[in-house]
Amino acid sequence: MTHQVYAFEPPDRFVAGTVGVPGDRTFFLQARGGGRLVSVALEKMQVSLLADKLEELLDEVRLRFGVEAPAGQPTDNGPLDTPVDEEFRVGTLGLAWDTDSTTVVIEAVEASEAEPEEPEEGEPDATLDRLRVRISPAATRQFIDRARRLVAAGRPPCPLCGQPLDPAGHLCPRHNGYHRTS
Repeated sequence: MTHQVYAFEPPDRFVAGTVGVPGDRTFFLQARGGGRLVSVALEKMQVSLLADKLEELLDEVRLRFGVEAPAGQPTDNGPLDTPVDEEFRVGTLGLAWDTDSTTVVIEAVEASEAEPEEPEEGEPDATLDRLRVRISPAATRQFIDRARRLVAAGRPPCPLCGQPLDPAGHLCPRHNGYHRTS
């Protein structure tokens, strides 16, 4: 079976976003450009980790190459473009810095359903679909800011145990299993 590589170098828009209400949201990475729109689903933790690792990458790039990612740029706060059709669910995320073009490369690789064979070191499984974007340091900073706000906009934590509160409350382990509301 052939695989698809959705490459945007650079995209007109690259954002993380959600569909649904807190507690029942589906997270997406979405790239638009060249008349194409690609949305891939991923977990909330993957969005959070991606933002953290991009921050670390920008810090390393600043230290090694002196390239600054300007803060305070206006962030894209708009909703995901429609239609939001999931191309695949992300299993692996990869990041790289391209010194020639001074851009950040982000690659989201499809989750494999089969037992993975051991690919050669540094070689991803070529049978899986992937989304690849190449963005500037400023666009990377904007992505980080939006992703962090998106993750923080979820359900509020329980003040006792830290687990997310549903609108009707939850069974709090620190409350000896009794139902706790707000």
